[in-house]
Amino acid sequence: MKVILSGFNLDESVITQAREKGVDESHITPEPLSAAYARISRDPSPVNELRAQAVKEVKKARRSNRTIIFEMGHHSVAEHAVFNFDIIGLSRLAIEILESHRLCSYTEKSQRYITLGRDFVVPEEIIKSSLEDEFRRHMDFLAMKYEEMLSQLLDFRRSSHPDLLEKKMTRRTVEGWAKEDARYLMPLAAEGQLGLTLNARNLELVIRRFAAHPLHEIRDLGNELYEAAVRIAPSLVLFVEASPFDSSTYSELEENAGRILGDVDDDHDNESVRLVECTENADVKTAAAILVTLRGMSWTGALEAAQRLGEEDLRGLFTTACSHMELFDAALREFEHVTLTYELVVSAAAFGQLKRHRMASITHGPYDTGLGITIPPSAVETGAAGIIEEAADRAAGLSKKIGREFPAAAPYALLNAHRRRVLITINARELYHISRLREDAHAQWDIRRTAAKMSELARKKMPNTCIMLGGKDRYPEIFESVYGRLPQFVMKPPPSDEF
Repeated sequence: MKVILSGFNLDESVITQAREKGVDESHITPEPLSAAYARISRDPSPVNELRAQAVKEVKKARRSNRTIIFEMGHHSVAEHAVFNFDIIGLSRLAIEILESHRLCSYTEKSQRYITLGRDFVVPEEIIKSSLEDEFRRHMDFLAMKYEEMLSQLLDFRRSSHPDLLEKKMTRRTVEGWAKEDARYLMPLAAEGQLGLTLNARNLELVIRRFAAHPLHEIRDLGNELYEAAVRIAPSLVLFVEASPFDSSTYSELEENAGRILGDVDDDHDNESVRLVECTENADVKTAAAILVTLRGMSWTGALEAAQRLGEEDLRGLFTTACSHMELFDAALREFEHVTLTYELVVSAAAFGQLKRHRMASITHGPYDTGLGITIPPSAVETGAAGIIEEAADRAAGLSKKIGREFPAAAPYALLNAHRRRVLITINARELYHISRLREDAHAQWDIRRTAAKMSELARKKMPNTCIMLGGKDRYPEIFESVYGRLPQFVMKPPPSDEF
């Protein structure tokens, strides 16, 4: 065996220094890696030699990439080129749209831990329109109310947890509770920043989708990403024009649905978490999937065998499957063969965390003022709920005005407290991941409540498959209840929020 490090991320400043020291500009590109790896399947030469040859002949490597990607349709070679972007001054709304792409990596400025300022994105759609001044006044009003509410919540949290103020770490936790609740006043126009890492194939997809997006800010973002990447790797970012699939599909579906359905009154309740679909006999089917792996049985044979198991033997199969699982371990991959679909009504604040679970299938409707708002319990406790309610009413009114002229830009005025309806389909293995992370005592209370309800509903349908569901902080307790002993690894719990 031979393992050769062929490359790694470099900070842009290091690349700039290389240019200044005379490194050939044509060599400062990831394209030779893609070209060399593309030849592995047809050239018997060692891959390090293929790579060395591609580095020496960058122009030839670029021609090769274009031929392989454009003419032969082998887009996967572009996945070997990886880009890192600093993205600054993007609205909270635009960040949501960017982070809907699942095969990318994001680290985002957190509104939970950072005191927010008065930095907002004014959407290009309303600049120089009759709504611009009103929008700016609305942003100033929200910033003022945020500062007012944050001050109240800081006093409340500090007075409620004087024992946690002595140490820097726990003091930050207490202050973080206040910040994460005050942010419910902040609009989707609030500026954020993030680090983005993605390969060239996904970058091309993002750029192409953004070219067709109705929001000016998103189209601008796509253009900026393209201009930054095409200078470095022109042979890997090729299909970037807006396509009818991205620009027209949903609008045509809306037109078609309107013609078929007409005006439909939806008088269903707005329950926060509903389990709307679930694999039938999920425990038996998870057990059957395990038997296929163990014995190489056909699915039909494994399912029949699992159905013959008594409750004790069925339970025993699952306790064995989880007996060495630590809180940082994923459930067995066989748990992916059973699925659950939930309908959620969540705040923008909670959705900002839910969307990070990119292995889930998540679709959603628009932010809908008719779904009401989410008010932090601490705001109710301190009498600050009225501040959010007043701000939400003003935001809803302005959003409606913007929507009449510029429908796509209407959400910018809304708050983190406003809600949307979400459909999420996940397998049981991913539910474990969500449960571990979002039911943990350190998780934010809003998403914690949603995750806890999701787990509760899942246990009723598949109790054996969900035998070890729970947050990281409770994992030792859950493990001990099943096995009569503690797991090998016991994490020290962080300070919990009584809400």
